[in-house]
Order: sequence, then C-alpha cells, then structure tokens
Amino acid sequence: MTTLDHPYPFTALVGQDDLRLALLLNAVSARVGGVLVRGEKGTAKSTAVRALTALLPEVDVVAGCRFSCDPAAPDPRCPDGPHAPAQAEARRPARMVELPVGASEDRLVGALDIERALAEGVKAFEPGLLAAAHRGILYVDEVNLLGDHLVDLLLDAAAMGVSSVEREGVSVRHAARFLLVGTMNPEEGELRPQLLDRFGLTVEVAASRETDERVEVVRRRMAYEDDPAAFAARFAGDEAALRTRIAEARELLPRVALGDTALRQIAATCAAFEVDGMRADLVMARTATALAAWAGRDSVLAEDVRQAALLALPHRGRRNPFDAPGLDEDKLDEVLDENAGPGEEPEAPDDGDGPDGPGGGGGVPPQGGGPEDRTGQDRGDQDGGPGDTSPAPAAPSDAEGKGPAGAAEQPAASATAPFRTKKLTVPGLGEGAAGRRSRARTAHGRTTGSYRPRGGALGSLHLAATVRAAAPHQKARGRTGAGLVVRGDDLRLASREGREGNLVLFVVDASGSMAARQRMGAVKGAVLSLLLDAYQRRDKVGLVTFRGREARLALPPTSSVDTAAARLASLPTGGRTPLAAGLLKARDVLRIERLRDPARRALLVVVTDGRATGGPEPLPLARRAAGLLAADGTASVVVDCEAGPVRLGLAGDLAGRLGGSAVTLDALRADALAGLVKDVRGGDGARGVRDVRGDRRAA
Repeated sequence: MTTLDHPYPFTALVGQDDLRLALLLNAVSARVGGVLVRGEKGTAKSTAVRALTALLPEVDVVAGCRFSCDPAAPDPRCPDGPHAPAQAEARRPARMVELPVGASEDRLVGALDIERALAEGVKAFEPGLLAAAHRGILYVDEVNLLGDHLVDLLLDAAAMGVSSVEREGVSVRHAARFLLVGTMNPEEGELRPQLLDRFGLTVEVAASRETDERVEVVRRRMAYEDDPAAFAARFAGDEAALRTRIAEARELLPRVALGDTALRQIAATCAAFEVDGMRADLVMARTATALAAWAGRDSVLAEDVRQAALLALPHRGRRNPFDAPGLDEDKLDEVLDENAGPGEEPEAPDDGDGPDGPGGGGGVPPQGGGPEDRTGQDRGDQDGGPGDTSPAPAAPSDAEGKGPAGAAEQPAASATAPFRTKKLTVPGLGEGAAGRRSRARTAHGRTTGSYRPRGGALGSLHLAATVRAAAPHQKARGRTGAGLVVRGDDLRLASREGREGNLVLFVVDASGSMAARQRMGAVKGAVLSLLLDAYQRRDKVGLVTFRGREARLALPPTSSVDTAAARLASLPTGGRTPLAAGLLKARDVLRIERLRDPARRALLVVVTDGRATGGPEPLPLARRAAGLLAADGTASVVVDCEAGPVRLGLAGDLAGRLGGSAVTLDALRADALAGLVKDVRGGDGARGVRDVRGDRRAA
C-alpha cells in the first residue's frame, strides 16, 4: 500500500488550529470564499488540504460529463450538454486538483482545438483545471508566484462560479464552483492587495517551537510512513465522526440566524479597521454563520464575529508591502464591546475556549500531528539562521574612511518617508516574466505581428495572418464555393508586446563617506521609494552593501520587497569605501541570476557618492570593475549622493564607465525624474544604457 492509497488523516494533524478551522469552515460553507495559507515550508499546508478532501462527501454527477454536472440541476451551458432528465448518473469522491506554478492559461481554463475549428468547423474544447475542480477543491501552491493574469482568471472564476473561454469569436462557458485554497511563503513575495482581498480567509502558519509537540509530529509522521494503512485505520473513527459533523453543519447552516447585533458588530469592525469595499463585511457574515453552524448553534454570537474577524481581516488591512500583516486584538475587543446589544455582556476569549476551542463546543479535533517535515531552524532572515545576512562589524575607520583604526561604528539611520518615483527601464525588448517595467514579448499585450507555430500547444491565433497565408493556395487545394481551405501550415500566431518585470539590484554604499545621519536617512528613503516602485512593477529585488573591507549580499534576489526594506532599515554605516568590491559582488550576483533565469533582465542601481578608499589603488580598481559590468551589457543607473559645496563628480564618472547615467537624490523625486528616464533610454544626447544583450538601442 502506498501513501496515495491512504492519505494522511485530517484528525491526525498536530496543532495548526487556525488552519484546520479555516479549512473546515470552507467545507461547511462554500460561500466563505476559500482560504490563503501564509507561512514557511514544512508546516503541513499541502497535507492538510489533501486530508480535507477525504472528509468531503461524494458527489453525484451526470455519467460521462467532463464538467461534473449535478444530475439534479445540470448546467444548461455545459459544453457536453444539454443533459436529458433521465441521463445516467454516477457517484465519485470529491476531487482535489492542483494548479502547478508553471501552468499556462490554456491549462487553467481549457483550450480550443483551433486547427479543427478552422479546418473542420468543429467547436472542439478540451476542459482545463477549473472544470476538473468543479464541486471539489482547487489547490494552488505558491500562489504568489503565479502570473498576475492567471491569478485574475482563477479568482474571477472562484468568485463568479463560472469559467469563460474566448478564442477568436468562439465562446465556451461552464460552471466552476470549488473550494479555493492557496499557499504561499511571504519571503518569496506578496500578492497584490486587490488579489489578497479575493481570498475569503487567511491564516498564518509556522512550525511549533514546543518540544513535545514537535516530538509528536515526528512520531506520527514516521508511523504513517511505515504503515499508511494501519495509521489511517487508527484514526478511522475520528475521521468518520468529523465527516458526520461536517454534514450536520451543512444541514444546519441555512437555519442559522444572523441577528442585527452581530451584523452591526461586523459592520463596525470592518469600518474600524478601514478595510476597502464591502467584501470583508460579506465574508465576515458568512464566516460567522458557518462558525455558528460548526458549533451546532442556530444563531451567531459575538465570539463567532470575533473569530471571523481574526480569519477574514488580517490580509485586508495592508495598504503597501511594508505594512505588517495582523490584527490588533485589543482594538477588536473594544469595537465588539461598544456594539454589543442591550443587556449583552460579550465574553472575552480565554485559553482557546471560543468557537474553535474546547469550551465553545465547536472546536477542531484536538489530536493531530503535522505530517510534513518540520525543521527547528528559524527562517533565513532570523538572527543566526542559515540565511543570516546581517551586516558585518565595521572595519576600523573614521567617519570619512581615512582615520585611525578603532573608530566606532555609527548606528543605523532612519529612512526618510518614501516618495513616488517615475519609471526606469531596461532598453531593448526582453522576454522575461510579465510585469510593468520594461518592454517585452509577452503572451498578453498589443499585437505587433505574427509568427509560425514552433510546435506544442497553440497560443493566440492571428486570424488575418492565417487567412493571408492560406489564400494563395486555394486553387491548388481545389476550393469550391465560398469556404476557405485552411491547413496546419497556414496557422499563424499573434506576437504581442507588453511589459516585463526585471531584477533590480541595489548596490548601496554604507561606508563612512556616506555616514552622515541626515544624508544616510535620505539615501535610505530614496532606496525605499525605489523598492516600492519595484513592488508595483512586479520586479525581483536584491541588495548588495559595501563598507569597511568587503561587500556583502545583504539580500539575495527575491520578490519580497518587504524583506528588502527590513534589511535596509537595519543597515549600519561606517568604515572605508570598497567600491570595487561592491561592484564585483554585484557582477557575481548578476552572473548567477542569469544562469537561474536567463530571460529576466537586470537593472543595476548603484547608490554612492563615487568615492573609493582602502587598499592599493582603490579608484582604478573601481573603474576596472565598472568596465567589466559595462562589457557584460548591464543596464545601470548611479544615484549620486555627494553633498557639500565642493563636489568631485566621481559618481558621474562612475556612471559613464558603467555605460549608464547618474542622477542626484533630489532628481529622484516626482517630475524631476523625467529627465533621468530620457537619459536612461539614451535620449537627448545622453549616453544610453546598454541592455543585457550588449546593444545600445533606445527603448
């Protein structure tokens, strides 16, 4: 017997109470809207979702229907329909369908056989994953790494319960109602706020730090791997009881009353936490109702509203990527107390005795062990962890990097408020991941031409180009009448141009020459502003710092700009200025990233006053390092941080040797950046920045 024959029991999970409760509430009421699970790897996220599938009741389907139509109410728009009232029925278990990160749009929504449609006049449709997940679970691991257009399609279908496919005038619509579960590691990047809002609930998960609990996790996981059948049998009774309870809660749900007091508490809570729109109010109302049904009650209580807020609001309160997720529970209790009904005394939760704890009668099963491997290591950005990249102690120096050894390191300066910047672009035409920065060939965007298919699945058909290719051959193909004979060789696909996301690598001078606190605060504010711009444009970001005797990779390239902001905030200053080391470290980082993701082009942003001190011939070494980056074709911008009445112009010289341009801190603000954009693109006689292919074409 394999583990596939006997999935890990849901009731055997240890801990993760919020995760289990959120999943169970969605099993009780599909209208809750799914759940987004945020947390580190190895915390039983995917195993919990698979285990939930086994608890869902079997579904009745029309025999032979690829879209899982319900025999009692078949979809009138079903592509396999219309279904006769007496059509044969079948029963099957509920499905869990996984959407891989690399899935295409056609794989998600389905694909039309364009060649058959044109040549034979047949509207042939191959269902996608949305159709397969209908009346089951759609599980998306690493949902934050999906392309934005795929996430939009996915969440639209989840909200509407319908999937629509439009291809060159051919339209297919079918039902797509499913329980949506997404998981993500926040360190790999955040979802946009408008996409976060489409998930009904969110939970944060982390490996337990309790020794006894971790021991039980390992013990149960090893027992399961040794004999999956025996382990599943051990929890069969608990699984059956939980399955029965889900069915009873579903039956009770329509009779649960949401009173005026509870509804007022929901509205007041959403208003107090300033969430956008009305979706949060609706999700809280549905969640509180499901909580009451789960607890076996026919009315919603204040404790249900409180628990619903803790699950439905944390991800809706973020205004930008630098805001920490979470909810102020003291403020929540105050709002609930202020809006309690006459004579009602709201109970403060204590020790989990709310609707998901033992005292509330509605809790998730207390036993359980997380089956996935859980490590005792902290995340990479914790002090001393394997990914620790905290800055090294300062090298002996004075504030300008020229003084005697033993000078004290200066404390980290606070960043000034971020401001809006205008777009910097990489010249040329790329083919990287979809984003909002530089021009690129993309699957979505304006049509710029056509090309012959190169094998594999067909993309977007260029109808006019296909007709032009087929037209000269009609006589030879024996065409009679008004029809057009089209063959596979005639097909032409549309080439489109849109925008791509780039790798923006910041190289920040943290030496003594930059260490005046007011100036360093302005530097951090400028970098923070550029980080915010990178988030909005779907870029990856990395951070290299140099000071003392070395350069450090403070943040490996990532999509998590909030992690970059945290590293920047704690950046200390002082010591000499190893500019050459910083540039060479950046070159090494870019070389490795090109191997990992050749299609993603890079933009190097060097933040420095251009000085170089320490070691023999520091300035010539820095110039040679800049020449190597220019020879690699790296697009670059130098943010000139030189201050004072006497200016040496070293940053401008560095920009020229990099093949890029320089801009002052003041020029980064608002409309002042417009001139810089022209410079970066090579306009107005400025020296153009090379793209990664080494040419000097304007964007």
